[in-house]
Amino acid sequence: MKHLLNLLAAVALLVWGTHLVRTGVLRVFGANLRKILVQSMRNRFTAALSGIGVTALVQSSTATSLMTSSFVGQGLVTLPAALAVMRGADVGTALISVLFSADLSWLSPMFIFVGVVLFITRSATVAGRVGRVLIGLGLMLLALQLVVEATEPLFSSPAVRALLASINSDVLLEITIGAVLAIVAYSSLAVVLLVAAMATSNVVPLDVALGLVLGANLGSGLLAVLTTAKSAVSVRQVTVGNLLFKALGVAIVAPFVGLWIRYVQPELPNQTHGVVLFHLAFNVIISVGFIGLTQWVAKLVTRMLPTPQASSTSRPHHLDPSALSTPSLAISNAAREALHQADIVETMLIGVLDVIRNNDTRLSQELRQLDDTVDELYSAIKYYMTRISREALGEEESRRWTDIISFTINMEQIGDIIERVIIDVEDKKIKPQRNFSEAGMAEIVELHGRLVANLRLSMSVFLNGNVRDAQKLLEEKARFRDLERAYATTHLDRLSDRTTLSIETSSLHIDLISDLKRINSHICSIAYPILESAGALAPSRLRESRLGKIES
Repeated sequence: MKHLLNLLAAVALLVWGTHLVRTGVLRVFGANLRKILVQSMRNRFTAALSGIGVTALVQSSTATSLMTSSFVGQGLVTLPAALAVMRGADVGTALISVLFSADLSWLSPMFIFVGVVLFITRSATVAGRVGRVLIGLGLMLLALQLVVEATEPLFSSPAVRALLASINSDVLLEITIGAVLAIVAYSSLAVVLLVAAMATSNVVPLDVALGLVLGANLGSGLLAVLTTAKSAVSVRQVTVGNLLFKALGVAIVAPFVGLWIRYVQPELPNQTHGVVLFHLAFNVIISVGFIGLTQWVAKLVTRMLPTPQASSTSRPHHLDPSALSTPSLAISNAAREALHQADIVETMLIGVLDVIRNNDTRLSQELRQLDDTVDELYSAIKYYMTRISREALGEEESRRWTDIISFTINMEQIGDIIERVIIDVEDKKIKPQRNFSEAGMAEIVELHGRLVANLRLSMSVFLNGNVRDAQKLLEEKARFRDLERAYATTHLDRLSDRTTLSIETSSLHIDLISDLKRINSHICSIAYPILESAGALAPSRLRESRLGKIES
């Protein structure tokens, strides 16, 4: 029992080390990795090369798969290009397995020591995050040593040897077990390294080990499919297409395992090299051999999983749960959903003027229902954001996390104010059949036009973080406040002149321009985080002299 626990602990340590490396690399290079993937997809060959490089860094073809799937879901890349990236990703993880199969045990204590020192002393810096990666690499190397040490006494047991002998020469069973192990461990890399260690210790015959490797490759494809099972169809198309490639490769290569053992293995120094080089050869063969089939497989997958027609605006469009394992991607998805929420708020804001002008009760009901949609999206975004691992976010992404939460709160509050405005208009104007004076209506139209323009500017500021636009937004806040005061004064002048229409709608008019100012305050507050992060926001006012030096 003790030896079994030791083995399980070693495997768990291997998986945890892989997780630390993946999250650490994504935290340091996450945004740059996304740019590399998007920019490299000019053709299938550069896409495959980028897949090799990114996977070598994050040490997980599953992470690369989820990243690439997200790009397809966002419409940034085509499905054939994404499938080409996955051909390279599989080669990347195979190359990493070859590297870790070498005797690097002397690096383990050095990586762990240096990583812990960097992580503790400079945890909030890039050096601290690099330390996290080094800790993960050290733990992976240490875990491989522990696996070898734990398997020797455990698998010397007659009962265990009899169990392992039962799967000898049963390729389908070996593939199935390898696939299950890859899914449970959430890493085909960890399983391949484990199988290599077991083969070196003569725990399993080489033919069984190679069958388990094929299963681990198939399992990594199944894992990505399961992870994206609840995602959008465009996202699932990538993982299903990648699984088809893997299944086809396993079906072609499995009958030739005996040829590898007979002709290739005698030329290799030991069983470890036989396992990891077989893993590499398998992925190189199916990647090079199948890269020309990406267009055909993309068409097949599109027929299998057709993209549905655009759905209702009430459903979140971009909150892909599979991206949560890659926090930098999840942040991007949440930002897109926040803009979706803002689009609905813009629809409400534009529509409210028609309700005021035309006493359109049907439109007012539709706009009030849209506020429910805004609230639902706010709740969905907030819940999604709470599921993102903050520890895996870099400093810039952590600020972005806060900005998204602030933006969605402001949009939700703007929607609530618009709903209250509509209710007031129904009660105080439409039902009593009253109208604003011509001058009063002109003031409302002027304020409304500025509001719509400011809302669109705020969406641009949120999306691009442009400091100049953020400054303009705060300047508009001051102008709007001055206009609100001026229009309140002119309204009082009309009351002094005994203007009948102004008297009848006085309460509504004053409340309306006050509510419009409140909406504008929520819109302009989006500028504060941008200016604060740029160092351009003083405690009580803009440091305009300093702001003028900042490039947009």
